[in-house]
Amino acid sequence: MDVTFLLIIGGVSAIAFYMAWSIGANDVANSMATAVGAKAITFKQAVIIAGLLSFVGAVFVGPHVAETIKGKIVNVDIISPDILLLGFVASLLAAAIWVTVSTWKEMPISTTHSIIGALMGFGIIAGGMSSVNWGKVGSVAASWVLSPVAGCILAFLIFKIIVKLIFSKDDPVKSAKIVGPVIIGFTAFLITASLLLKTSLSKRFDISDFEGIIIAAIVSIIVGALGIILLRKIKARKAEDYFTVEGIFRKLQIITSCYVAFAHGANDVANAIGPIAGIIPLASTGEMSATADIPTALLALGGIGIAIGCMTWGRKVMRTVGGRITSLTNTRGFSVDFGAATTVLIASKLGLPISTSHTVVGAVIGVGLARGLEAIDLRIIRKIIVSWLLTLPIAAGTSITIFLCLRAIVG
Repeated sequence: MDVTFLLIIGGVSAIAFYMAWSIGANDVANSMATAVGAKAITFKQAVIIAGLLSFVGAVFVGPHVAETIKGKIVNVDIISPDILLLGFVASLLAAAIWVTVSTWKEMPISTTHSIIGALMGFGIIAGGMSSVNWGKVGSVAASWVLSPVAGCILAFLIFKIIVKLIFSKDDPVKSAKIVGPVIIGFTAFLITASLLLKTSLSKRFDISDFEGIIIAAIVSIIVGALGIILLRKIKARKAEDYFTVEGIFRKLQIITSCYVAFAHGANDVANAIGPIAGIIPLASTGEMSATADIPTALLALGGIGIAIGCMTWGRKVMRTVGGRITSLTNTRGFSVDFGAATTVLIASKLGLPISTSHTVVGAVIGVGLARGLEAIDLRIIRKIIVSWLLTLPIAAGTSITIFLCLRAIVG
C-alpha cells in the first residue's frame, strides 16, 4: 500500500479523533448537564454513562451510510479532487478548533454548525460564492431561532403540566403515582420510536414504520405498567411530599438523560465522522461519491473520541448548562431533557436542521421562565447567544486560513 496514502489516512484519522473528542467535550456534555445540575447523578457517573451510551449509539445505531454534509453545503462537482481533499481536512480541523475554544470558554455550541461554517469558508475560496448552497446555510441560520424556541416552549409546558397535575394537588405523591407511569410510558414510546422509525436499526431488521409504532406502543405499555408497580411501593410523610416527588423524577431524569446521550451518539457522531469517509476514496482513487460507507472501525474511533472528550473536558459545558443559566431540581431537569429530546426527535423526522445544543439551552431557559424572568441569568444567556452567532463566521475564517496554508505547503 502506498506510503503517502497511509500517511493521509493516519492524519485524517487523527483529525477525526480530535473532532470526536471536541464533540464529547461540548455536545455530549449537554445530554447529562441537567442530571448533574439537579444532582440526580454525580459528574463521574455522568461522563461514564454519556461516554458509553454515545459510543454504543455511534457504533451500533449510527448510520453506516452517511449523507455527507459536504455535498449539501459545497458543490463538489466544480472543485478538483486534490482541492477537495485539502478543503475537507481544513474544514474538519477548523470546526474542531472552534469547538475546543468554545468548550474552554464553557460555552455550548453546535458542532454541526461549526462544520457547516468551515465548509462554507473553504467553498468560497475554492469555488467562489456560487459553489456554496446558500439556501442550506440560510436554513441552518434559521435553526438558531427554531431550536432554542421549540425546546423552550416544550420544556416550559411540560414543567407547567407537572406543577398543575402534581405539585398543586393536595396529595402530590398520590398524583405523582398516577401521572408518573403515564410519563414513563410516553417517554419509553418516544425512545423506542426514535430507534425504530426510519433508522439504520429498522432497516437492518426490516421493521416498517407501522411495525415500529406498534412495538413502541407495546414497550410503552409494559414500561408504564412497571412504573405503576414500582411507584406503588413509595410511601411519604406529609412533610416530605415535595422531596418524595423529586425523588421519583430523579429516576425519570436519569432515563431521559441517557436517551439524549444515546440519540446524540447515534446521530451527530456520524456527522463528524461522515466527511472523513469522503476523504478516503479521494485519497485512494481521486473520485468523490455523494454517499460513502463508513467503516465500523471509523465509527468506533469516533465513539472512543467522544467518550474521552466527555470524560476529560465535559465538566466545563456541564457547569454552564446544568447550573449557571438557572437552578435545576429533578422535575425541572426532567422537563428540560424531555422537552429537548422530543423537540430533536420531531425535528429530525421532519428533516429540519436543528441543533441539540441549542435545543437543550432553550429548554433550560424555558424551565427557568416557568418560575419567572428573575430565575434566569441573562448575562450567561447573552454570552451563549454571542457564541452561537460567531460560530459560522469564525469557523469559516479559520477554515480559509488553514486551507490556504495547506495549499501553499502542498504547492
